[in-house]
Amino acid sequence: MKITTKRLLATGPAALLGATLLSGTAFADTHVDAAKAMVEKYRTLPEFQAPGDPFDAKSCMAGKKIMVMPVSSANPFNKNIVQSMAEVAAPMGFEVVEWENQAVPTQWAQGVEHATNNDFDAVVLLGGVNPALLGPQIAAAKAAGVSVQTAHLDDTTQEPDPSVDLAMRVPYHEVGELLANWTIAQTDGKVNAVILGSDEIVPTPAFVKGITDALDACGEGCKYSYINAPVPEWSTKIQTSVQSAVIADPTINYVIPIYDSMSQFVLPALTITGRSADVKIATFNGTPFVIDEIQKGNVEMDIGESIGWVARSILDGSMRELCGMDAKNELYVPFFIFDKDNAASAGTPAEFDKGYGDSYIAGYNKLWGLE
Repeated sequence: MKITTKRLLATGPAALLGATLLSGTAFADTHVDAAKAMVEKYRTLPEFQAPGDPFDAKSCMAGKKIMVMPVSSANPFNKNIVQSMAEVAAPMGFEVVEWENQAVPTQWAQGVEHATNNDFDAVVLLGGVNPALLGPQIAAAKAAGVSVQTAHLDDTTQEPDPSVDLAMRVPYHEVGELLANWTIAQTDGKVNAVILGSDEIVPTPAFVKGITDALDACGEGCKYSYINAPVPEWSTKIQTSVQSAVIADPTINYVIPIYDSMSQFVLPALTITGRSADVKIATFNGTPFVIDEIQKGNVEMDIGESIGWVARSILDGSMRELCGMDAKNELYVPFFIFDKDNAASAGTPAEFDKGYGDSYIAGYNKLWGLE
């Protein structure tokens, strides 16, 4: 389904004041300048900031078991988070196990049941596993003393499912705003974008709203349409939908796949239609094969998150919850823009943890009493 949204200016007192004081051209110039300023903010290498007080992780976590269930084991971003969590947990004396699945809710239910029946201390629903679909299983797990947690699921503007013990949220709406502002900055406020999302993934509405709010505020120079592609249909729907869109509208100049693994199906659509040169791709996650495509000139930008940083942030929250400490309801993971100027810093070929610096490694080791 493709939805074209009407252009609207931002509303409220500040927007009305701006519209009163600025001519149309001045308003557009000011908005482009603001977009460029936001983009520059995310070009600086991130530095570690402790999400809480130090604690002795080895003492409180010895012998514990955590099951992590990614939205799909076929998604490389989520799968590598789990692998990194397992590697980081091993020296601290506890176990992290992946529940492999193919994004099928019945498999998610089986995973929670397995954690309940096999003495796991916690189950972490990662990156798209919707707890609303697992009510009976979550209730049984909690009755058995299993902590049920979500990570990299809800946006920070969304209320987490009340059944979970801890929701480690991400400001997806901010990522959406950054993606939109990138396109505004690159085009001087003349954007015509196709946005790709998956409506069944919990944060998608907030993520897409971040994009559309920023493009709406851009004014009449910015347009967009939206295509919903459920995860199981990525391989069958994305390419054909993008092909149809760019053929129907030759003024389209951006495709914004909100999850960067979608890009593998966007690229052939642009090649087949002969639009690779004039339609750019801006996306999110920092998956290595997408950063490789930046190095080749096929993708313009990718907002990345260090897998090792994400893994440690999830473990920090999960451990604090299990150890009876104050656990934050937000992941402390910075975003970083990769483009043609710095994509090589991620390695050739790119790797999940290259290009972000390494301040988080020593930072978490010290935080957990490992130094």
